[in-house]
Amino acid sequence: MTGARRGKIAAGVALAGLALAGATLFAARQESARLDQELAAQVTLILERATPEEHHEHGHGFGSRVVCAVEPFGTDPPDAAGLAEVRWVYARHLCAIVGESRDWAMSVRASGPIAVRLGVPPQVKVPAPGPGYPERVRALIPARYHDEAFADFSDEAAIDAARERFSHAQDPR
Repeated sequence: MTGARRGKIAAGVALAGLALAGATLFAARQESARLDQELAAQVTLILERATPEEHHEHGHGFGSRVVCAVEPFGTDPPDAAGLAEVRWVYARHLCAIVGESRDWAMSVRASGPIAVRLGVPPQVKVPAPGPGYPERVRALIPARYHDEAFADFSDEAAIDAARERFSHAQDPR
C-alpha cells in the first residue's frame, strides 16, 4: 500500500469520525433542548395553576390568576436525561397578574430564580426579596448554577408566549 493511499484512508476515517462526533453532539443537544422544553412547560403549569394561597406561601401576593414564562437552567440530578429522572428544576420565572392591568408592560409581575420540586404535590421555593436576596438565592440554588441564577432570560420566545397568553386572558374572545 502506498503512502498516498494510506493518507487518503486515514483522512476518510478521520472525516467519518468527525461526522459521527458531530451527529452525536447534535443529538445530545436536541435531547437537552427537548428536556428543557418539557421542564419549562411543567413548571409553567405548576405556577399558573397554583392557588392564591400557594402563591402566598412562596412569597407572592397574587390574588388572582397569573401567566408565567419559565426558562430552566438546571436540574437535580444534574445529569437527568428525561423528565421522569428530574427531582428539582432550577429556573428563571416571570409571572404577571391577570386583571391588574390590561397592558403586559404595566402589569404587576414577579420574577427571578426559583427551585421547583417535581412530585405530588409539587413544591415551589422562591427566595424572599429584600436585603440579603443574593445570599438567599445562593442558599436555594446549587453552586454549579449560581451564574445562571443571576442571568437574564435568554429565551425571548418564552416571554412572548406568556405575553400572548396574558393578552388572551385579559380579552377572552
